[in-house]
Amino acid sequence: MSSGKEISYPNDVKYAASHEWVKIDGDTAIVGISDYAQDALGDIVFVELPTVGMELKAGDAFGVVESVKAASDVYMPIGGAIAATNDALKDAPETVNSDAFGAGWLLKVFPYNAADLDKLMDAATYKSKIESGEIH
Repeated sequence: MSSGKEISYPNDVKYAASHEWVKIDGDTAIVGISDYAQDALGDIVFVELPTVGMELKAGDAFGVVESVKAASDVYMPIGGAIAATNDALKDAPETVNSDAFGAGWLLKVFPYNAADLDKLMDAATYKSKIESGEIH
């Protein structure tokens, strides 16, 4: 199932068990899917994102990532209002595969609920739970 490449687990983001990541950038939070998730999905061919301004709670589905294998819902790792979406993914959804923690970000949230961050995992915990099969 894996592409065979080394999966990246950056330490500067927090992870949800549903494989989304959050990185705080000033007063906004950037959200995307993890390198593990994009690798498991395979070649991503379409990304559906929410409308800017929508207010969502942690755990709410906010969009869909479709690959050649499957379509998967993506969930808010933290609550807040959608400040921006990555419109470049409309024309280049494969960017999520090639740069999951950079240009492949999905949305920006403002203001974010800082208390939700405490419920997320650091890189070591996330990697450990995947390797142990606790989350997949």
